[in-house]
Amino acid sequence: MSSTMIQLDNVTKSYPMAGGIPSRALNGLSLRIGAGEYVAVLGKSGSGKSTLLNLIAGLDKATSGTLRVADTDLTGLGENALSHWRGTHVGVVFQFFQLLPTLTALENIIIAMELVDRVPAAERRDRALALLQRVGLAEHAMKLPSSLSGGQQQRAAIARALANDPPLVLADEPTGNLDSETAADVGALFDELAREGKTLFIVTHDANLAACAHRIVSLKDGAVAADEMRAKAAA
Repeated sequence: MSSTMIQLDNVTKSYPMAGGIPSRALNGLSLRIGAGEYVAVLGKSGSGKSTLLNLIAGLDKATSGTLRVADTDLTGLGENALSHWRGTHVGVVFQFFQLLPTLTALENIIIAMELVDRVPAAERRDRALALLQRVGLAEHAMKLPSSLSGGQQQRAAIARALANDPPLVLADEPTGNLDSETAADVGALFDELAREGKTLFIVTHDANLAACAHRIVSLKDGAVAADEMRAKAAA
């Protein structure tokens, strides 16, 4: 894999609006993020943060421009190809967790492996249990999401994002619904992933979480307004 994990060139994203005048969420945005970087993306509501993350995750498509992620040009991929690519290369953590409510924490992780078929079937349960152990949820493996606290659900969602060992982890306001202590625990998990060499791309309003990143990108009106490199913490 090349040293560039994410490359956007002159990317625009517009949405149709009543009256026929499109609303532009991203406006000619260009950005390069290297493999192994921990990047926090800041900006006011409506600045384009979540739109940018959704494009990088292959959950939405750009109106124009080129987008290459994990050595793959996403521009021309169909939905099936995007889904398989995403399951193999990207782990996504959402603000509202998006765990399947009828499956246990363990099953939520296993199904992520089943959808991609990258991890051998005989190894999936053990891997899922190991991931739950890592995020401190081993004793809650057989619980449904409704029986877990918000912080526990977010940690389960992080474990699910890691199910197929993706090189890139994306998170959209991962601490937005958590208390300060639980948010700090989630931040510590991201720090561990960064030290292990994962590329992290975190959209956040949480100043404490952003302070841990190696690089802070600020958006305004759908474009990069500032791009600040920070010193990496010692391993």
